[in-house]
Amino acid sequence: MANFFTSLFSSKSVQPEEEKAKNEMKNFDILKYDGIRAQKMGQLGYAIKCFTEALQIDEDFETMNHLALAYSSAHKFEEALELLNRMVEMEPDHAQTRLTRVNLLFMMDKDGDAIADCRHLIALDETDPVAWFQLSKAKRATGDVLGALADLTKALSLNADFTDAWLLRAELLLQMKQPSEALADVEKAIELMPEEETGYLLRGRIHAALQDTDSALADYQSALDLNPYNEAATLAIGGLLIDTGRADEAIHFLSEAIEVQPAFAEAYAERGRARNLKGDKEGAFEDLKQAIELNPEGAAAQKLEGEHTNFDNLYQGGIF
Repeated sequence: MANFFTSLFSSKSVQPEEEKAKNEMKNFDILKYDGIRAQKMGQLGYAIKCFTEALQIDEDFETMNHLALAYSSAHKFEEALELLNRMVEMEPDHAQTRLTRVNLLFMMDKDGDAIADCRHLIALDETDPVAWFQLSKAKRATGDVLGALADLTKALSLNADFTDAWLLRAELLLQMKQPSEALADVEKAIELMPEEETGYLLRGRIHAALQDTDSALADYQSALDLNPYNEAATLAIGGLLIDTGRADEAIHFLSEAIEVQPAFAEAYAERGRARNLKGDKEGAFEDLKQAIELNPEGAAAQKLEGEHTNFDNLYQGGIF
């Protein structure tokens, strides 16, 4: 009889705890998967709330990862970094977490801080080309161009089809005033991804450095053909036409670009530069005025800051 009552009272004392734990895990699952659904739908605020409340119930590593990504997507970079730091402490050798933190550090302009994570990733797997590529990006940002080149060469030895590595090495070679070597790399990238406009833009810059104007213009046009709204390609064509003494062509080209994108402030500024070279001071002034009205914080406005107290006097002040 004593054993019966002992068992009875024991089960009554344990059951509420078991039930509480079961309910908590049920609530955790609801919050976690509601957060995942909200995240997929772009409802980041609600997703963050769900994940945060779920983690108060259970510090689940997967949920922490979802929350870190939600913070990052919501541009709450400091919160994301704090969470990723905790995750790295929990699982120092979890490669994806380290890689996520590397990408976040790049977004936060803390490239130098990413080097340690890149080295750790390489220590975990020396055959991972992405880790070598990320290390090269971090080194480039900290001024170690030769080290970055060496890391890119290593990445390409591990994966010869790594388009981004070919592109970055081409950029570095161009930066080091080795356009011929850069040309070979960017052509490999274009061969791998012929529908990617970035490669044509870079090859255009390389051809311009080699003083091959026609090839540069053709490459910029290729980028524009792939994406008619590519502002960098538009400005590159307009700028190169102006710089090579073809102001009339530049004015015609930039006018067409403005028709496609009426709010393209930089195109107005470049057309103004071309008009000024043609002696059309009034047209140049109107284009510059329009550029500043469209983008008060842009390059044209910054160039004039502190030089003129009255906007109406900009033309008389010799803008260009």
